[in-house]
Amino acid sequence: MPNTVETLERETIKWIERLEEQAKKIEILDPKAKNEVVNIKSYLSDAKHFLEKKDFVRSFEAVVYAYGILDSLDRMKMIKH
Repeated sequence: MPNTVETLERETIKWIERLEEQAKKIEILDPKAKNEVVNIKSYLSDAKHFLEKKDFVRSFEAVVYAYGILDSLDRMKMIKH
Protein backbone atom coordinates (compact mmCIF):
# COMPACT_ATOMS: atom_id res chain seq x y z
CA MET A 1 0.00 0.00 0.00
CA PRO A 2 1.46 3.40 -0.99
CA ASN A 3 2.39 5.91 1.67
CA THR A 4 -0.31 8.59 2.06
CA VAL A 5 2.20 11.45 2.07
CA GLU A 6 3.88 10.16 -1.09
CA THR A 7 0.50 9.74 -2.78
CA LEU A 8 -0.56 13.27 -1.81
CA GLU A 9 2.72 14.70 -3.08
CA ARG A 10 2.44 12.82 -6.39
CA GLU A 11 -1.20 13.85 -6.92
CA THR A 12 -0.44 17.47 -6.03
CA ILE A 13 2.40 17.64 -8.54
CA LYS A 14 0.19 16.05 -11.21
CA TRP A 15 -2.60 18.59 -10.69
CA ILE A 16 -0.21 21.55 -10.52
CA GLU A 17 1.30 20.51 -13.86
CA ARG A 18 -2.16 20.10 -15.44
CA LEU A 19 -3.32 23.47 -14.17
CA GLU A 20 -0.13 25.19 -15.35
CA GLU A 21 -0.75 23.95 -18.89
CA GLN A 22 -4.40 24.98 -18.87
CA ALA A 23 -3.71 28.37 -17.26
CA LYS A 24 -1.37 29.26 -20.14
CA LYS A 25 -4.24 28.80 -22.61
CA ILE A 26 -6.97 30.75 -20.82
CA GLU A 27 -8.84 33.12 -23.08
CA ILE A 28 -11.17 35.49 -21.24
CA LEU A 29 -14.55 35.66 -22.97
CA ASP A 30 -16.33 37.75 -20.33
CA PRO A 31 -14.55 40.73 -18.73
CA LYS A 32 -16.11 39.80 -15.38
CA ALA A 33 -13.85 36.74 -15.31
CA LYS A 34 -10.64 38.78 -15.30
CA ASN A 35 -10.27 38.94 -11.50
CA GLU A 36 -11.09 35.25 -11.16
CA VAL A 37 -8.37 34.35 -13.66
CA VAL A 38 -5.96 36.34 -11.49
CA ASN A 39 -7.18 34.27 -8.54
CA ILE A 40 -6.52 31.03 -10.44
CA LYS A 41 -2.95 32.09 -11.06
CA SER A 42 -2.53 33.24 -7.46
CA TYR A 43 -3.76 29.93 -6.07
CA LEU A 44 -1.46 28.12 -8.49
CA SER A 45 1.44 30.17 -7.18
CA ASP A 46 0.39 29.35 -3.61
CA ALA A 47 0.22 25.65 -4.48
CA LYS A 48 3.79 25.75 -5.78
CA HIS A 49 4.97 27.65 -2.71
CA PHE A 50 3.40 25.14 -0.32
CA LEU A 51 4.77 22.26 -2.38
CA GLU A 52 8.30 23.67 -1.99
CA LYS A 53 7.70 23.84 1.76
CA LYS A 54 6.51 20.21 1.68
CA ASP A 55 3.13 21.33 2.99
CA PHE A 56 1.27 18.93 0.74
CA VAL A 57 -2.15 19.42 2.28
CA ARG A 58 -2.18 23.19 1.72
CA SER A 59 -0.60 22.76 -1.70
CA PHE A 60 -3.27 20.28 -2.78
CA GLU A 61 -6.03 22.48 -1.36
CA ALA A 62 -4.75 25.50 -3.30
CA VAL A 63 -4.48 23.68 -6.61
CA VAL A 64 -7.90 22.05 -6.22
CA TYR A 65 -9.48 25.39 -5.35
CA ALA A 66 -7.87 26.99 -8.42
CA TYR A 67 -9.12 24.14 -10.57
CA GLY A 68 -12.61 24.67 -9.19
CA ILE A 69 -12.54 28.32 -10.24
CA LEU A 70 -11.25 27.36 -13.69
CA ASP A 71 -13.93 24.73 -14.14
CA SER A 72 -16.69 27.08 -12.94
CA LEU A 73 -15.64 29.86 -15.33
CA ASP A 74 -15.46 27.36 -18.17
CA ARG A 75 -18.92 25.96 -17.45
CA MET A 76 -20.35 29.49 -17.38
CA LYS A 77 -18.67 30.16 -20.75
CA MET A 78 -16.71 33.07 -19.26
CA ILE A 79 -13.37 31.64 -20.40
CA LYS A 80 -12.02 29.19 -22.90
CA HIS A 81 -8.96 27.05 -22.26
